[in-house]
Amino acid sequence: MLRFTAPRPPRDERCELCAVPVGDARHRHLVDTEKRALVCACEPCAQLLDRSGGTTGRFRTVPGRYLSDPGHHIDEQAWERLRIPVSVAFFFHNSVLDRLVALYPSPAGATESELEPDSWESVLATSSLAPLLEPDVEALLLRRDQGRVECHLVPIDVCYELVGRMRLRWQGFDGGAEARADLEAFFTHVRERARDHRGGRS
Repeated sequence: MLRFTAPRPPRDERCELCAVPVGDARHRHLVDTEKRALVCACEPCAQLLDRSGGTTGRFRTVPGRYLSDPGHHIDEQAWERLRIPVSVAFFFHNSVLDRLVALYPSPAGATESELEPDSWESVLATSSLAPLLEPDVEALLLRRDQGRVECHLVPIDVCYELVGRMRLRWQGFDGGAEARADLEAFFTHVRERARDHRGGRS
């Protein structure tokens, strides 16, 4: 006799530290520096790491700050030196590798760009946000659009959220209209949340 089974329900996401379910609601994330991966965290565990100054050890809490740098000098010429084939990239300091890492969205997911150290220094030195980055948990997010480059400091999980959204919606060579609209909506949200790190609003 044939047996028919229903599809298995998705596994509940659990806190990586205490294993309690975190549910479907928006929850905090940690960076697992050993596996170089994002993991879920319940609010009590995330707060515990925050209070203990969780900037060392295997797990690090992803902060929630968004900053903008309207006065940066990253222009079209500087972007070309980065050799990024798409219009968006993010950069963060990986503490295990002890170096900066550049990633950009692609149909295959997050793709790493290999850059010479001189390229990093010459481009990132033109933004006052770069020295503010917390290793592993924050990223410098850049977007080239219509002749200008915008620059924001954002939580690292936001960047991987963008990668997932682009991978889901990307069509054809240039991504397609749906992907472009989603990209614009994403950056509108970032601009609304970001504050000018010099004290004003972006």
